[in-house]
Amino acid sequence: MDQLNRVDIETFKKQEKTPIAIVLDNVRSMHNVGSAFRTADGFAVERVILCGITATPPHREIEKTALGATQSVEWNHYVETTQAVQDLKAQGYNVIAIEQAEGSVSLENFAIEPNSKYAFVFGNEVHGVDDEVMEMVDTCIEIPQFGTKHSLNVSVTVGIVVWDILKKIKF
Repeated sequence: MDQLNRVDIETFKKQEKTPIAIVLDNVRSMHNVGSAFRTADGFAVERVILCGITATPPHREIEKTALGATQSVEWNHYVETTQAVQDLKAQGYNVIAIEQAEGSVSLENFAIEPNSKYAFVFGNEVHGVDDEVMEMVDTCIEIPQFGTKHSLNVSVTVGIVVWDILKKIKF
């Protein structure tokens, strides 16, 4: 870590964060949860919000992919994703679902607003973002795809979206 010039956990917790929250809506795979934490750490995301059946740390299966990021990234759990969305909106976040839906905006066309905070909702691996949550979000983003499958893995989707938004905010 010294050779990579990485900060320690305490320094990381104090540093400025990217104004993004990752919301996992009933994500069942603990490996996807751990990967979301690792992405959140890598891109200095403000926090991860775990909702519904999404597993919470500490858990051995989450740590397999998180590799310690559960200690560096702020997180909390909500029983209901709808309550998380309400709270995020009250805190000034633009809440955006990542879902294939009518009226969604293609990721490359999504424009950020300067000095805004974003919460991105990633849904269940089979059922996607809950319909009730979809009714509450400010907008919906879709990642363009060109193959035979209709979706990407949640952890891959988190990485693509967060990186794209980070580029638009910081570069």
